[in-house]
Amino acid sequence: MKKHWDLKEEQFFGIGVYQPKTSHNIGTLWRTAYILGAQFIFIVDGKYQHQASDTMKTWSKIPLYKYDDFDHLYNSLPHSTQLVGVELYENSTPIRNFAHPYRAAYLLGAENNGLPDKVLNRCHQLVQLPGEHSLNVSVSGSIVMFDRLMKQEE
Repeated sequence: MKKHWDLKEEQFFGIGVYQPKTSHNIGTLWRTAYILGAQFIFIVDGKYQHQASDTMKTWSKIPLYKYDDFDHLYNSLPHSTQLVGVELYENSTPIRNFAHPYRAAYLLGAENNGLPDKVLNRCHQLVQLPGEHSLNVSVSGSIVMFDRLMKQEE
């Protein structure tokens, strides 16, 4: 007999930053990720220092994974998980039209560099936020996660 279950049992997401510039942005993203239902966060080619302002002890609730480089991240993606690049790019889908995959790892670029072409070309999907200029990385991540949450409730 085939088991029937809610698709929520099969979905999860994580969010991370490629070459983050500040620990503060990672700390803010981590707290927001926990509140909005992420199962993990990650950084690629960067460092993180614990933030004393983390009054929720977010580090004890969802893990932070550190990857040495993009290949390390890509080769470590969980089975059947799509890598979604968040970037102002001609091939990106505007977020208002974007259908979030059930299993996703969202990758943001640092504000000053974004995601390089070698990374964008390997993402399974690309999504972009409104506007013609990049937002703060933790703000961008918060918008993507909020959009995911709102579209799941529809």
